[in-house]
Amino acid sequence: MNLPAGPVLALSGGVGGAKLCLGLDDLLPAGQLHIACNTADDFGHLGLTICPDIDTVLYTLGGVSNPHQGWGLDGESWQVLAALEQLGADSWFRLGDRDLATHLWRAGELARGASLSAVTAELGRRLEVQAAVYPMSDDPVRTVVHTAEGDLPFQHYFVREQCRPRVHGFSFAGLDAAVLQANLADLCASRTLAGVIICPSNPFVSIDPILQLDSFWQTLRESQVPVLAVAPIVAGQALKGPAAKMMAELNLPVTATGVAAHYAEHYPGLIGTFVVDHSDATLVPAIQKLGMEVEVTVTIMRERADKQALAAACLELLCR
Repeated sequence: MNLPAGPVLALSGGVGGAKLCLGLDDLLPAGQLHIACNTADDFGHLGLTICPDIDTVLYTLGGVSNPHQGWGLDGESWQVLAALEQLGADSWFRLGDRDLATHLWRAGELARGASLSAVTAELGRRLEVQAAVYPMSDDPVRTVVHTAEGDLPFQHYFVREQCRPRVHGFSFAGLDAAVLQANLADLCASRTLAGVIICPSNPFVSIDPILQLDSFWQTLRESQVPVLAVAPIVAGQALKGPAAKMMAELNLPVTATGVAAHYAEHYPGLIGTFVVDHSDATLVPAIQKLGMEVEVTVTIMRERADKQALAAACLELLCR
């Protein structure tokens, strides 16, 4: 297979994005993969800074994630959570004992003045992750979900309320004041970037914050590097998470075409190629009308070989 000659940047949310990032990391030489992680679903809990998407990507690439649920650590125990429940503390966000160690260590480093970027890089080094993993910004950005029951911080909507309230929009507190993470800005300015892969993550709450931050999408478009996106919707269903439910409640078509239309409307001219699953091959003409080329392949990633196969297809597209 052909591999890009320069750095490859992946934009990722949590579980779905981490799967493709693992496949990319398996195929690319050490240090060639760079990953920008969504931090808009970070939040404070029990006095700690929790970074779900960063940790999911790092745990996955470090080979320590729970393979059944896709998040958290394998071989986890829950004694601290049980003790918190006995104390009547908030226990709706499940943090295992080993996972808590990560958050405690991060909290200590941040309290000593380290940036989130530095903490993330050090955690990646300790987990022996070859890829460069960055928060989208060192400045706080927080997703607010506007629902029929009022505005909710993302984790309260996603975990505490189990995505039950009907959604009618999103906003990102702090986005206007946040600055793109320095390494990401340097990567775009270097003119060595070989391409960008938008992972099959939730377009509204995982990818939108990254692209909208500091006009990042316009920077990418002006760099003229190839940008492709992998549809997170297959045969009308979200591969992971609430994207399909959100789309239905926002009166958007719950299809790969609906995702492509969202990107085309909000980020015109950015995405050159849209990757869909074989089960959605009939949608190709509609997506092409949006100004994108379409690649049809297998996008469902159950096994490691599936992740590598989709990664290989994406990397081949960047070499065209």
